Amino acid sequence: MAWDSTRPVPWRRLIREWLIYAAIMAAVFLIFFHNGNLLGAMVGLLVSGPLYLLFGAVLARFGYQRKTLRQLRTEREDRTTGAAGATGTAATDVRRERPAPTRRTSGGGRSNRPGARRR
Repeated sequence: MAWDSTRPVPWRRLIREWLIYAAIMAAVFLIFFHNGNLLGAMVGLLVSGPLYLLFGAVLARFGYQRKTLRQLRTEREDRTTGAAGATGTAATDVRRERPAPTRRTSGGGRSNRPGARRR
């Protein structure tokens, strides 16, 4: 898609996602850098905020919109109910056929045990 300056940028979502990321990473840095250079890690974390927001805004202007967890959940529910309505059975009732036996699965005429050594 082409750049469109009229497309909305989900600023609240971008800021919320970055704050969650920053909080988790700050906790990880506190655990792993308790003896070393914690200041450099925290400065890097703070610099990542504006970069994340800028990159997210550019992607939004190009038309990229990531789906929310709610949208993904409803799509999955629609797929399972749609499959159940079309076939008359639930998607979990469908069983896969067993693959044909092979030499490695011990169903192909030989056992998996190594042969006895001849003396």
